[in-house]
Amino acid sequence: MSNSSVEAFRATRDKLLLPLSVILVVLGVMLFYMLSQKAFFLRVGVLIFSILIASGIALISQPGKNFVSFTKDAYREVGKVVWPSRKEATQATAIVFAFVLIMSLYLWLTDKSIEWLVFSLILGWK
Repeated sequence: MSNSSVEAFRATRDKLLLPLSVILVVLGVMLFYMLSQKAFFLRVGVLIFSILIASGIALISQPGKNFVSFTKDAYREVGKVVWPSRKEATQATAIVFAFVLIMSLYLWLTDKSIEWLVFSLILGWK
C-alpha cells in the first residue's frame, strides 16, 4: 500500500499555505493604509493580527515545521557554547585594538613613503 496520495496532498497543501500567508501579510499592510482615517490602534491591531495569522499558517506547513525544529536546535547549541570571561574578552579586545593601531601606522608610513617616492623623487613635484 502506497502513501503517495497522502504525500502529494501534503506537498500541495504546503505549496498553498506559504503563498496564503504572504497574501495575508500583504492584505494586512493594505488594510493598514486603507484605514488611514481610523484610529491608529485599530490600524496597528489589524496589521499585527494579519501577521500573527500568517505566521501561524506558515508554521503549520512543512517548511515552517523545519524552521521551528532548526530554531530549537540552534537555541540548544547556544547553551553549549563556552563564553569567555570578562578578563579574557577584555584582553582579546585590547589585542585587536593594538593590532589595528600598529597596522594603521604601518599602512600610513607605507602610503607616505610611496607618495614621497613617486611625487618628490620620480615626478619632481613639490
